[in-house]
Amino acid sequence: MADTTLVQSRYRLLERIGRGGMGEVWRAQDESLGRHVAVKCLKPMGSQHDQSLTRVLRERFRREARVAASLQHRGVTVVHDFGEHEGVLYLVMELLDGRNLSQLLDDNKQSPLPVADVVDIAEQVADALGYTHRQGIVHRDLKPANIMRLTDGTVKICDFGIARLGHDIGFSSRLTGTGIAMGTPHYMSPEQISGGQVDHRSDLYSLGCVLYEIATGAPPFDLDDAWAVLVGHRDTQPRPLRTHRAELPGFFDRVVLELLAKTPEERPADAGDLRHRIAIGRTGEQPHLPPTGPVPLAPPVPVTHPAQRLPHWALKMTGGHPAAGPRPETVPGHFTGLTGEWTTGTDPRTPADGLPPVRTERPTPSPELLSVLADRHSAGLSLGRLGRWEEAGEVHRAVAAEREHALGPDHPDTLASRYEIGFSLSRTGRAADALREFGRVAKGRERVLGPDHPDTLAARQESAYVLGRLARHFEAHQVYAEVLASRERTMGPGHPDTLRCRHNLAFNLGRLGRLEDSYQMAREVVAARTRLLGADHPDTLVTLYEVAYTLGRLGRWAEALQAYREVARSRTRSLGADHPETLAARYEVGIGLGRLGRSTEALELYRTLVADRTRAGGPEDPETLRARHGVGVNLGRLARWEEAVAEAREVCAIRERVLGADHADTLVSHREVAVGLGWLGRWSEALTAYRTVAEARDRLLGAGHPDALAARNDEAHCLEQLGRGPEAVELYRQVAALRRNRQMSPG
Repeated sequence: MADTTLVQSRYRLLERIGRGGMGEVWRAQDESLGRHVAVKCLKPMGSQHDQSLTRVLRERFRREARVAASLQHRGVTVVHDFGEHEGVLYLVMELLDGRNLSQLLDDNKQSPLPVADVVDIAEQVADALGYTHRQGIVHRDLKPANIMRLTDGTVKICDFGIARLGHDIGFSSRLTGTGIAMGTPHYMSPEQISGGQVDHRSDLYSLGCVLYEIATGAPPFDLDDAWAVLVGHRDTQPRPLRTHRAELPGFFDRVVLELLAKTPEERPADAGDLRHRIAIGRTGEQPHLPPTGPVPLAPPVPVTHPAQRLPHWALKMTGGHPAAGPRPETVPGHFTGLTGEWTTGTDPRTPADGLPPVRTERPTPSPELLSVLADRHSAGLSLGRLGRWEEAGEVHRAVAAEREHALGPDHPDTLASRYEIGFSLSRTGRAADALREFGRVAKGRERVLGPDHPDTLAARQESAYVLGRLARHFEAHQVYAEVLASRERTMGPGHPDTLRCRHNLAFNLGRLGRLEDSYQMAREVVAARTRLLGADHPDTLVTLYEVAYTLGRLGRWAEALQAYREVARSRTRSLGADHPETLAARYEVGIGLGRLGRSTEALELYRTLVADRTRAGGPEDPETLRARHGVGVNLGRLARWEEAVAEAREVCAIRERVLGADHADTLVSHREVAVGLGWLGRWSEALTAYRTVAEARDRLLGAGHPDALAARNDEAHCLEQLGRGPEAVELYRQVAALRRNRQMSPG
């Protein structure tokens, strides 16, 4: 926008006062009310014809702008208005007279701020965060540049909601090779780095990083490699602040180190608790806190050679800039997520022609084009994170076509777009198409990057996953085994991607019927992930869940129940009691209880789960209905058949309306009704229900499918109970013939 712009006939832009990754900030005149305001204009995304991008951006912007506008606290920047002008989204905020903490450090030549100012800033920010967290709002991107100290001493937090908008829409930069969307790594919590659940305690960790920096002159892990910074957050205890600056108060040193605890549970409970500790500390009295044990003194941080401190699997990661160094937007030639160096193309001849590929000179694309394509690629990733896979696929296809034209078919960025096309196809049920796309990417990356490059292996691993989805488990096993051997050889057995491949291989072994092998491998992965990531990390728990599932298939239900309970407890701690994955684990606990004959306990669990699922998703959510199905099954196991039939009928009616008459869950409910009717001796009614299931499965799955054969067996048994022996015998014969044909058929 130019300085002559009059936004919505009201806000006249006077001068630009800031620029960042999200857009520009202007000092402006509100001509309706005659006051000066700040107008934040968000950077446009993509070209005007990218309707899917603009739709999701507008939707998220309006939602987050309303959140920001709802906050009314002296420590939070006031949002007056928001809207869209000539395709540019904007926020109108109070105009602040002051400097952000990053600017204050720059003004002070990276020397720490005065102790009294540091403690005062800490207390004011804690007060503001306490207010926002009580509103259920987490900032997610707290850093010195987002905290303003006004000329009158007031401290304000900026960009609530906008940080989340940038994260979801994809404006955040991406650390090369990790797949983690992020902003500045120096202020990220360990759970953000690990892709875990983020709550208000993540903001407290980020605040700890900010306070550490303004109190000592540098953040706790001030390295010149972004991956080294992330590993520091995850693995290394920060040095006490007073080893850098002896005059800092002891209580302040202790409080900041508690904020920087690696797990959320070890940090202060909330910002209110934090403010209380600071307020007591300022008076000279020590707060009465539970003992937390001594904080081990970390060895000096080797700034000159940070890579030497990293695990072997992190040595080749590339990264960004030290906190005290130049900002990314000021580094010449810096283009997030792009190589920017590829200038040649390849002609279409293939090895089958008997001739080697020929390199042809390709004009270097403009930095502006590369930047636009990078933004659009990021937006496609964000659409996928929102579950909008069809739209994500459209975006990636458009970007892939433009990248291929500008950079060539084998450029890493072109192949990155094609990889995301495959991902979108896989997530929309088009497994065969996804397999072709991943195969194409894998071949291109092998030509350009080599067979053992992590990106090549990632494409091959996704191919294996899709082969599994297509029930081609033997082929999937071969690919997984080859990728695993390469990952172990080049990255080591402890690399997260190696462990992910081993997890997938264990899963696939189970689908091949090799249950003992699957169980043993999954157990080894659980142990390795526990050492590397921690027992409560989502990846560790996913594999432990697979261990439990395989134990159940082996008939070892007591051990399976113990594993499911461990998953449920850990997910409750790390994700919360109402998180969908926590509730899923509790459902499996109920399965285990029922299999062990502990139906009274299972019934109580499922009734509680129904209430929790109803609160989280509503009474007609498929998962609520699955929990209600568990109630009916266990009523039957307790011989309370009238209640069981009534419950099964209600669930069946809702499933038929919500999911459809032919949905697998609906048919399972029909069968449950039939089972109950049979136990009540109402065999004629049971026969009708059994036939409904059998006919639907024949039609949907084919007469020879195991589930269809099981349904016909149920029908024959019901005919027997009705005294219709000849019909039952004939049906049994048909089932036996179909089963023999299936066993004799290839594959």
